[in-house]
Amino acid sequence: MPTTVPAARPRHLGWALAVLAFAQLIIAVDYNIVFVALPEIGTELGFSEQSLQWVISGYAVAFGGFLLLGGRTADLFGRRSVLITALGLYAGASVLGGLAVNPGMMVGARAVQGIGGALLFPATLSLVNTLFAEGPERNRALAVWGGAGASGLSLGALFGGVLTSWFGWASVFFVNVPLAALVIAGAFAFIPRDRMSGPRRSFDLPGALTATAGITLLVYVLVEAPAAGWTSATILVSAALAVVLLAGFAFIESRTADPLMPLRLFRNRSLAAATMITFVFMGTFGAIPYFLTILWQEVQGLSALQTGFAFLVPAVAIFAGTQIGERMTTRAGLRPALLSGFVLGAIGTAVLAMGVTADGSYGVLVPGLVVMGVGQGIAWTAMWIAAASGVDASEQGVASGMASTASQVGAAVGLAIFVAIANADTDGLTGTQLEHAVADGQQGTLYLVAAALLLGAVAALTFKRTAKTDTRPVAEFAADTAEEAAAPGEDDAERVEVGARG
Repeated sequence: MPTTVPAARPRHLGWALAVLAFAQLIIAVDYNIVFVALPEIGTELGFSEQSLQWVISGYAVAFGGFLLLGGRTADLFGRRSVLITALGLYAGASVLGGLAVNPGMMVGARAVQGIGGALLFPATLSLVNTLFAEGPERNRALAVWGGAGASGLSLGALFGGVLTSWFGWASVFFVNVPLAALVIAGAFAFIPRDRMSGPRRSFDLPGALTATAGITLLVYVLVEAPAAGWTSATILVSAALAVVLLAGFAFIESRTADPLMPLRLFRNRSLAAATMITFVFMGTFGAIPYFLTILWQEVQGLSALQTGFAFLVPAVAIFAGTQIGERMTTRAGLRPALLSGFVLGAIGTAVLAMGVTADGSYGVLVPGLVVMGVGQGIAWTAMWIAAASGVDASEQGVASGMASTASQVGAAVGLAIFVAIANADTDGLTGTQLEHAVADGQQGTLYLVAAALLLGAVAALTFKRTAKTDTRPVAEFAADTAEEAAAPGEDDAERVEVGARG
């Protein structure tokens, strides 16, 4: 099959970006919208304490496992087509979730939602990266797209609280249907049709099967092991199968003429470093909303609605940070922007930890939430700019899939580790003792999160100091770098200068 080539530049580029940003907002909001509805879902549908986590985990496992396949599918079958298909799948699964009458139906709906999200995320990101020229124009577009996504992680808790309090838990699913329909209409109106040309490309079915199964099992192990036990038979067998399948995937990719994930992409230093940074980002920043939800609802006694409004401060701070991140990246380069984002995030998280107590007030947490949120927003925008730098248009989907897969694995790893640490001293406690133990555990854990954020700053040091961007058309850039790659001992990614012209 021919590959997708850059679409014709749409007449209404601003509206096209609005559609893509809104699609990203849906994904991000849905990541957290279900958290505050969990108690009602568990009670009404008859979940046990152990099985309730699968309302979250079913989505996370499917989303993380299918991202790489979703990215390559967008490259091969057309980004607009995959975007529209994914939104339809997402809306249908949301209807099933809202109509669920038992745990199996709910978890199944969440898994299908996850697959829809895994197709949708790389399609939106690769469309941004191909509709907008690399350099300042793309940086500005990614700031808008990133602002919608990063803020949506906090807004999800707000919307979840409002909808659950006013309309019941089913509304957190049904709300996705009109939102998805709106984006589908916008995609038909403003996103240009897919153009397929170039040499025929085969779909790497063996690679797709081994990668999807291996990553899905890996995410399953990371999500389920804290509850099931790391030495349980199910976890050990799943981990072993994940290793075998991923090793098989690497072997297949090194031998096939048309791989699902070309291993040469790892020679792009910007993409390789961004993949590591997305892992650290979601393993640290991604865990904080979970702890805040537990603190406000289960320890400090806020209602679902109050908890939702409590997330407004970090949501605004994160959005502001995404816009700052674009300006910093354009003017100074990726290295300063990423360093600033992760260092600010670490400082803000440490300040936040200082205010975490069982009987503390919300106002004490605000300074930490603001500083942490701004740092998170800066890092979010800069890392997606990095992931797209120097990647040919025909491979933007798989590059997006690589970076986003790393982010989901990071989220599963970070949450598993930090939740285990936070809850280490809570066994057997009840009442006030339990509340204080949970708050103390969260405080210590947030200090560890702050320290782990500095790993992102270390990864940022791998970027070159230069602030220049190669703003040539992608096709010209790809041709020149391919010619230069023939020089022995040279890494083509070393020559990719990121940032912007001064």
